[in-house]
Amino acid sequence: MVSQTEKPTVQSLQVEISQLREDLQMRDQLVQQLSQELFRLVKGKTDLSLGPEVPDEYLAQMRVLREQLLGVEEQVAFYQEELTKRDETIEQMELNFQELSDRSGMLEQVIQELPEIYRQKFGERMEPVKDKVEILQRENRKLHAELQSANYRLAVRTRRRSGRLELPSFLEGKGEVNLPTFGNA
Repeated sequence: MVSQTEKPTVQSLQVEISQLREDLQMRDQLVQQLSQELFRLVKGKTDLSLGPEVPDEYLAQMRVLREQLLGVEEQVAFYQEELTKRDETIEQMELNFQELSDRSGMLEQVIQELPEIYRQKFGERMEPVKDKVEILQRENRKLHAELQSANYRLAVRTRRRSGRLELPSFLEGKGEVNLPTFGNA
């Protein structure tokens, strides 16, 4: 028997049920044998009642057999009740197992879908950031173009004020080249 504190497995319950069924079958055979013996004794008693009196030895055996038969019948009833309880327990465990299997399958599916859900949520959150970066890059390019335009205009103004165009000069004999500067531009 499995104690109350242990959680029996389906396999251990099936083994125990198999053992109980074997015990029940053995007791059924014993009941059958006792019934046949009682029948034989009762039949013999009717035959004997026609003749001389039944010896006390046979009557004592009959009483013992009847008591044994009652004991076996009680045991059979007990084991049948135990088998019924075990069958109900097994049925409940199978239902619980099925529910847990279904729940486990659902959780596995959710776990498999999580990376895609996170990618989707991350993508949704990144859209405004990407838009902002794109706007900042456009604004940066625009400001850079304006800065270059301002530098060009400043360089042109500086050249106009000086009134001359600076060209590179070559110093004879030294092989050096002096490049013009754009002033403070």
